[in-house]
Amino acid sequence: MTDLTPVINAVIALIAALITAFVIPWVKRNTTAKDREEFLKWVEIAVAAAEQLFHTTQGKEKKTYVVQFLQEQGFTFSEAEIDAAIEGAVLKLHRELGAAA
Repeated sequence: MTDLTPVINAVIALIAALITAFVIPWVKRNTTAKDREEFLKWVEIAVAAAEQLFHTTQGKEKKTYVVQFLQEQGFTFSEAEIDAAIEGAVLKLHRELGAAA
């Protein structure tokens, strides 16, 4: 079996770079700091919950759960903004879990 870890790490790094370069500046221009902080905190909570509730292979179900959770909290960000926030929260969670191991 081929070790895909380097490929996965490269993809995560690319996603993080794209989020940092394009999505985050756009979100900052269109929301207040308090709105962003609250939204990102709820995204982190939803991502952590999804990681606990679903198996590793259930990525689509995890995302659906997070999006529905955010909608229930009253957030009306675009799909691109939500996707970027989810990817950022997942990356942060994986880094924290990796550091704890």
